Amino acid sequence: MTNVADTLRSVYNSGHTRPLAWRKHQLEQMIRMLEENETDFLAALKTDLGKPGVEGFITDIAFVTGEIKLMLKNLKKWNKPQRVPTPIVTMPAKSVLMPEPLGVVLVIAPWNYPVQLLLVPAAGAIAAGNAVVMKPSEVSAATSAVLARLVPRYMDTTAVTLVEGGVPETTALLAEHYDHIFYTGNGTVGRIVMTAAAKNLTPVTLELGGKSPVIIDSSANLKVSARRIAWGKWLNAGQTCVAPDYVLIEERLRQPFIDELGKAVDEFYGSNPHTSDSYGRIVSPRHFDRLQRLMSGGTVALGGDTKEDERYISPTVLVDVDMDSPLMTEEIFGPLLPVVPVGSIDDAISFITARPHPLALYVFAENKSVIDTVLSRTTAGGVTVNGTLMHLTSPHLPFGGVGESGMGGYHGKSGVRLFQHLKPVLKRGTKIDPSLAYPPYTEKKAKIFRKVL
Repeated sequence: MTNVADTLRSVYNSGHTRPLAWRKHQLEQMIRMLEENETDFLAALKTDLGKPGVEGFITDIAFVTGEIKLMLKNLKKWNKPQRVPTPIVTMPAKSVLMPEPLGVVLVIAPWNYPVQLLLVPAAGAIAAGNAVVMKPSEVSAATSAVLARLVPRYMDTTAVTLVEGGVPETTALLAEHYDHIFYTGNGTVGRIVMTAAAKNLTPVTLELGGKSPVIIDSSANLKVSARRIAWGKWLNAGQTCVAPDYVLIEERLRQPFIDELGKAVDEFYGSNPHTSDSYGRIVSPRHFDRLQRLMSGGTVALGGDTKEDERYISPTVLVDVDMDSPLMTEEIFGPLLPVVPVGSIDDAISFITARPHPLALYVFAENKSVIDTVLSRTTAGGVTVNGTLMHLTSPHLPFGGVGESGMGGYHGKSGVRLFQHLKPVLKRGTKIDPSLAYPPYTEKKAKIFRKVL
């Protein structure tokens, strides 16, 4: 494989990607690609993940086009130099922060939302004025093939390229020198990406995962909580980086909550989710086997049905879980939901803070003081109160992790600024050149300095 980064860098260094007109056209082309080939994308998502058409449209088509349209609307504004205050000691002068692209960006995407999680960061990098290398996941092979076919047809291939392949191809890409690497996936590979980036002191954004907890307070609306948790957990068959990973709830509320979850499952997917057109499948046999092993870490209280030949696992709730089992020590990334009893909100907070910082945290309560307590005493990449997943849908809220759940945030303006350097520029005039700042340093000058500095 030729050195992709060096090839794109020569194009970037020519200034090709800097004009706003070029960026605007590429973003418009990305929207065209999605809208004109929606049927192909949705079919590929169905093949890879059993993703329902409506769900695929919402999460992998409309989400992306919405982000890009916001970038187009604000492209000039977000790339305009920003005037900032100037200290008196530098006068006469003015100060600005100049947004400038970083250079060549590598975006490595996962398989669970294979369109969204490749194109949204790539669009941000393009809007910022960079050249981009896109690496889709080989696990979602059908979607990767559609992207590989369409990206060269719609995008400027001299500055935007897509590389397919598995571990060898990704390893080869990481051996090259980039100006920023954006990776979405698990912490194990995240460490490999960061190690490779360190060789060239390349900045990285790591969108990882972890075990995103749910706290349900006794003041919560149990029915609404169950519906919103069921939606967030079983969207994409639980294969979402911010899906609720486990629920912490008082023992007396555990069974009523599970009963409400059962009602929500019936409402969403019918009495047999296997036949539902609204419920997805596990991405691969390997991941299916992993989830089956995880299921042994608790007792099935709801669901538990599987069909290996179809990579189907029903919405499943587990109780009496073994805290030392992989079910409670590894990110689940599937449709299994452990429900863990706790004695109080303090106990729930202690349970969470004793573990690595999660990518997301969800608290359900009507009691404001409980909400405030949870928010002030826990750390997470993002939080939705009385809901799940929704914080990441706002382009005005940066989405990302903290600690082991990742570093850096994107979406909206943050998704453009992430791939830029705000270059500080001080512009001084020459019509006035006061001698105050120059030697000799007299006593009079010293007195003035002490007053103004």
